[in-house]
Parts: sequence; structure tokens; C-alpha cells
Amino acid sequence: MELVFLAILVLLMVVALTSGFPVAFSLPGSAILSIGLAAGCGYLFAGDTSAYFAQGGPVQWLSAGVTNFRSLYWDVERDTLIAIPLFIFMGIMLQRSKIAEDLLVAMAQLFGPVPGGLGISVVLVGALLAATTGIVGATVIAMGLISLPAMLRNNYSHSLATGTICASGTLGQIIPPSIVLIILADQLSSAADQASTIRKQLYKDATGEYSMPSVFDITSASAGDMFMGALIPGLILVGLYVGYILIVALVKPKMAPPVPYEGNYDRQFAKRVLLALIPPLTLIFVVLGSIIMGVATVNQAGAIGAVGAMIMGGYRLTEGKSSSYYPAILGIGSTLVLIVILSLYTLNIKNIGDNMVGIVLAAIAVTGLLAAVGWSAIRAYRIENTLNEVMIETAKTTSMVFIILIGAAMLTSAFRGFGGEELVKHFLTGLPGGFWTQFIVVMLVIFILGFFLDFIEIAVVVVPIVAPILLADPGANVTAVWLGVMVGLNIQTSFLTPPFGFALFYLRGVAPKIVKTLSIYKGAIAFIGLQLLALVIAGFYPSLVNYLPNRTYLTSENAPPPMNPRLQMCLEEQLFEVYDLEGDRLRASIKELQSADLSALPKQWQQSMTDSGKSAAATFDLVAKVREAEANVLNFTPDYAPLHSEVRRTQSSIRVVDKQIKGWQEALSRLTRDDEPNQAEMDNIKAKLAELESYKQELESEIPAEWKASREQFVALKKAEKIARNKYRSNVDAAYEPLMNLQQVLADTENLSALEGELMGLVDVINSEDNKAAMETIKLTESNLGAIKDASKIKSKFSKARRALKGDTPKRDKALKLHAEGMALFHAEVKWRRHAAEQVGPVLASYDEAIAYSIGLRLQKRMTLDQAKAVARCQSVHRDISLNF
Repeated sequence: MELVFLAILVLLMVVALTSGFPVAFSLPGSAILSIGLAAGCGYLFAGDTSAYFAQGGPVQWLSAGVTNFRSLYWDVERDTLIAIPLFIFMGIMLQRSKIAEDLLVAMAQLFGPVPGGLGISVVLVGALLAATTGIVGATVIAMGLISLPAMLRNNYSHSLATGTICASGTLGQIIPPSIVLIILADQLSSAADQASTIRKQLYKDATGEYSMPSVFDITSASAGDMFMGALIPGLILVGLYVGYILIVALVKPKMAPPVPYEGNYDRQFAKRVLLALIPPLTLIFVVLGSIIMGVATVNQAGAIGAVGAMIMGGYRLTEGKSSSYYPAILGIGSTLVLIVILSLYTLNIKNIGDNMVGIVLAAIAVTGLLAAVGWSAIRAYRIENTLNEVMIETAKTTSMVFIILIGAAMLTSAFRGFGGEELVKHFLTGLPGGFWTQFIVVMLVIFILGFFLDFIEIAVVVVPIVAPILLADPGANVTAVWLGVMVGLNIQTSFLTPPFGFALFYLRGVAPKIVKTLSIYKGAIAFIGLQLLALVIAGFYPSLVNYLPNRTYLTSENAPPPMNPRLQMCLEEQLFEVYDLEGDRLRASIKELQSADLSALPKQWQQSMTDSGKSAAATFDLVAKVREAEANVLNFTPDYAPLHSEVRRTQSSIRVVDKQIKGWQEALSRLTRDDEPNQAEMDNIKAKLAELESYKQELESEIPAEWKASREQFVALKKAEKIARNKYRSNVDAAYEPLMNLQQVLADTENLSALEGELMGLVDVINSEDNKAAMETIKLTESNLGAIKDASKIKSKFSKARRALKGDTPKRDKALKLHAEGMALFHAEVKWRRHAAEQVGPVLASYDEAIAYSIGLRLQKRMTLDQAKAVARCQSVHRDISLNF
């Protein structure tokens, strides 16, 4: 019965949307009406308001709605949504202040003389505007009003001109910072959590183990990751557009003739072009660069963009006045001063006394920056009421986005409550061809929905339903960033598709009557093909999407250490090649250590370094064993993989049948508890149970007889590989850890020696001070000794001396004796450390330099830049892990 109400939910939504009812109210309204109808029918006909729900009931739906509302507005983990109004403000301000218009005119004058140059300039300006705002309508309308008359005046083909404007205007969907990417990141973050739960359950069902290794978990996506993931595909799309226009202009010159610049290419021209290009380009670089380099979060970058756009708008609105650039100069100067101050001082409120000069200078610079922002804001407010209009448009657009987010969350909860999510899941997983069939079907549905729905509705309604299913698939093992970029490209394509493409309607509204609607449609078709080509390229080469997010993460200040389990496979893949290329050099370094005179070291350290050398020398044999175990798995896989896929599909069907059997058994149990059970209904349920049991036995009989033995053999081979890898990892850690510890010990020699005066002064403390005060002083000294590597024996003596002073009758003589023993250990420790540093230190340093970033890499704090790049490339490819499930 719940399927009836699911159909009512979908029907209500379709009717509301097609009738022109606002989307922000169509989504929650459909959910509320269908939920209310289902609850009312359940109460009237079954005596239970939850009777016609597949999951939960109206109360649970209401609770989910409250939770969604609270998570949207108060959950700090979703603070990325704050960036939406900031980027919207940035884009609208640049457009209302005519900076975008200046940019388009300058680019047209610069590229006009090139064949197709005017069209190329439109594409490039579209890309630049996309990097300032993700609002398609505003960009298409602005370029239609500014560039279309110029293109028509210069005899451009109507279809090429309109197609170029429409396609360029939609670039804001995929080129960061894009509103759609922020929303997709938010939705995919939740979808990744759901997919992780699904995959863990799948792993448990397949292996019987409750804990899934972290290396098999889902790779989620932040807004910053989405921005970086979309950057290269966006640039590829721009390149395809430019290449197409250039080819058309060369093959059919009449369609896109060159447009000679009527003025002179003099200093004034250069100045005008530079003033039009450099400020917005600088703003784009600062906003995106701060995210990519890890300097700022997406929210902080959005704030930078909003402030920068306001300052730029301030000087553009007062163009021609002598004081136009004063706020901009003040703002840039203050920012540069702040950068210099930050490089010279550590501006920390905890150290306010030590950095008072820096804090005062920083306060002055911040005041100057605030004055520049306020000055620009006053200008924007007074001139043509620009600031007020920009704020109103920002508030409208942002409110629409957030209301739709809430409404979509309500709709999705209702969809799940009626079993829609399970229905979609069963449909997709039941398709032949696995992940790629599912993915193509989803992409096709999104493409078609793009004819009727805006990108926000698609992102918040469709993505939460289908993304967990696609992300959970271990065979494809795609990243959330890749899936988000593919969806973004797909949504962008649908904006151009005749006859419903939104970009076509936007341009039709501002294009002159001489331009026929059919010409707009014809022009869009070629660019649709280019967008589909970009979609195919990103699909076949996922590294184009995944590489930049991975590289940025692995080279950032917050990069995981090489010990991180998720890095090991790629790290070893890269290191094993190093062993092949530099094996002779590494062996020679190991032999040098083994033949070195280590007599200056205490016996325990001599033994540690001897063991270290043996472990290092054993590395190459262990690598060979890892490769052998890996080869055994790879050789067995071709025959095993088809059998594994077939059996897992059958077992999945069996689990579905088991779930159905359990449901009917519960229904039968409820009937038997009734005072007057309906015998006919009970017989019907028993018949269904018998049918399901028969079907289950049929499925079980389809599992090949050789499955169990093949599975056991594969598991044994994988276990052997895992053991070989663990032995290698333990061995290289054992090879480098003693060297690392010994070097730290020797490096702390002077720090230890510097404590001599403090330690000697404890004699007077023990003799003359109150026992409690003396204990506190000794405890502070213990803390200083604890910061010295391997000074625990010395620290232990002073700890015992402190405890001797404890109580009402302090044993000062015992404390002094223990102090003397501690000092003897101290002098002996300093002596051997200094001697070892002179005699053995150079040998250890040379050995460390040779093996630190190969055999010893796992124990380093971070990888080298080249290693991080190699690991980023390795992790950018989707790897099939389905055989582990």
C-alpha cells in the first residue's frame, strides 16, 4: 500500500512543478500532503497511522524534518553553506558595478582581430565570470545584452553567436567557485556517510567480520575538494569551446569573421585592458588560490571574494574621479602590511606581552582595511543604490536556496518513508552490467530532469537518493568528488538542451527579434556535444578530477603522515620502484653502517644499530616476497573474479528473499495474536512464505559447487599477501626506528647539558627550602628532564629524591644521596653523548640521508613533494576492491 502513497507523492510533486507553483513550496507541500494522506488512511482503515509506511511513520517523519532543519542551520559540520551568500554577493556586485562589462569589452578588443576572436573572448569572459558567480541566468543575460549585439554587428552566424553565449554562460555550474558545487558537496558529504554504512554492512555480510578496514571506506568530499576536482574538467570544457570556435572560424570564415580593433594599440589601450583584466583575475586567483593552497577555507575565501568585489565595485562606480582608487589603494596597502607583520611576528593573544609591537601594527593595518571596506560600501550604497540592490538580490537567491534545501530534505524523508529509496536501490542493483549501467541510467535521469528542474532541485532531491547507492559499490569504488563533478557537468549540459534548456530561455528573453529561436537551438546543439565529450573524458580519466584534491591534501600542512593506512598501497607501489632503481646505493649505505666503528655508543645502542642494519638489509628480500604474494593473487583473479561476481549477486538476491520472508513471518505472527484471526489471510501469507522458501532454495542451488573451495583459496592468497606486506612494514619500521631515536638522543645532548646548573641548584633546595616547596621545584626539573630524549634514568633518580621529601619527616639525607646518584648518571650521559656525536654522528647522518625517505619513510612526519605527487596520482585512479567483499 505504501507504493500507492509513493506514487501520490511523485504525482503531487510533478503536478505542482509543471503548473508553475514555486519549487520552494512544491517540494515540502507534496511531502506534507502525501504524509498526511497516508497517516489519515492508516488511522481510518487500519487503526494505525504508521500502517502504510515502509519505514517509521508520520512521527518519525516529523522528527527527521526537525533534525534536517537543525542540521541545516545549526550543525557546525555543514558550515560550508555559509559560503553560498558570500559567493552570490561577489558575483552580483561585480555584475552590477559593470566590472563584468568592462572585462567583456576589453577581451573583445584584445582577441577581436583573431579569426573567431570575438567568440573566443565571450568564452574566456564566460569562464572568468563563472569564477566569480555560479548564477547561470545572470551571466547569460549579461553576456547576451553586451556581446550579442556586437557579434551580430560583425556578421557572426546567429547560431554560433547564440550557442557561444549560452554555453559560456553555463560555465558557472562547473568552474569554481560554483554554487552548485557547494550544494553538491554538502549533499555528497551526507551521501558518503550513508554509503559507508552500506559498504560496511556489505563487508560484514560477505566476510562475517564486523570491522571493515579503513582502506575500503568511502572517500568523501568537501566544498574545497569539489572546487579543485572541477577545475581541470572546467578548463578542458573551456578549451573545447575555444577550439571549436577557432576551427569553425578557419573552416567557414563567414561564420566567425575577425573583428579589427578600430583604435590604436598604444599605451592607453594597454592601460585600459590591464585595468579591466588584472583586478578580477587577481580576485579569482586570491579566492581560488587560497583554497587550493590550503590558506583559507571555502567560507573564508568567500568572505575574501565578497570584500574584494565590494572594493572593486567602489572604484568602478566612481570611475573618472581623482579619488576613485583611494579605497582600493588603502585596502591593498593594509593587506600587504598585514602579510609583512605576520611574517615578522607571531600574533597570538597568549603571547600578547611578547608581541605588543606586532599586535599594535596589525591593529592599525586592520583598521585601514576596515576603513577601505567601509569607504567602498558607502560608495556602493550612495551611487545608483547599488549595494542595496545587490544585498536584496543576494538575500532573495540565498533564501531560495535554503528554503529548497529544507523542502528537499522533507521530500527525501517522505520518499524514504514510503520505501522509495529501497525501490530505487533494488531497481539499480538489479540492472545487468553493474555500476556503469546504474551510473548511465542515473546520468540519463538527471539529464532529462534538467529539462524541467533547476540545478538546486536536482542536487538536493536526486543526489541524496542515488549517490549512496553509487558510492557504496566496491567494484567501481568511485570518489564522491568524481561523482559530484560528473553530476555537475551533466546538469550543465541540460541547461542547453532544446527546447527546455534554461540558458536558451534566458538568452531568448534578451536577444533581438532578428535572432530566431531555431537559430538559438541550432547553436546550442554543437556545444551540447562538446559538453558530452567533456563528460566522457572526465568519466574515462577520473584522475583529471581526483588528482588536484589528492595533491592539495597530501602536500598541505594537515597532510597525513606516511604511516597512514590509506596511503600504504600507493606508497609501496612508489617505493618498490625506488628499491629497483636505487637498490645498489641503499645496500652500500647499509654495509657502511654495518662496518662502521660504533664503540662510542653504549652497548644497548650498539645492539640496536646492529639490529637496525640487519632489518634494513632484509628489506629487499621482503619486497620480493610481497611481489610474489601479489602476483599469486593477480594470477588467480582472472578465473576467480567472474565466479565471485556471480555468487555475490545470487547471495544478494537470497538476502532480499530472507528479508521478505522475515516481513511475512512478522505479519503472520501479528495475525495469530488476534482474538479472531483471519484464516484466509493467514493461508495466503503461508502460501507466500512457501513460495519464497522454494525460491530461496532455487537460488541457493545456483551457487556453483566449486565456490567454497575457490573462495577459500582466494582468501588464503590475500591473507598471504597481507602477511607479507605487514612483515615488510614491521621490518622497515624496525630498521629506521633505532636510527631515528639515536639521532634524537644525540641531538638533545646540549639541551641536557644546559640543565646542569638547574640540577646542581637542587642541593640548596633540598637543604634549605620547605619540603613542599622543594618537591615542587624538583617536579619542575623532572618535567624539563622529561622533555629530553632518553633521559628517563636520570629523571627517575630525581623523582625518587622528591618522594624522599614526602611526608611530615622528610628524608633529606636520602634525597641528597639520590641527587648525587642522579648527577653521576647525568655527567656520564652527557659525556657519552658528546663523544658519540663526534665519533658516530657523521656516520648516522650519512646513513639517515640515504634511507630516510625510502626504508625509513613510514616513520617520517610527511612525504617529500615528489612522493606526495606520486601517491596523489596513484590514488586518483578508481580501483576495483569488490573481491574483498
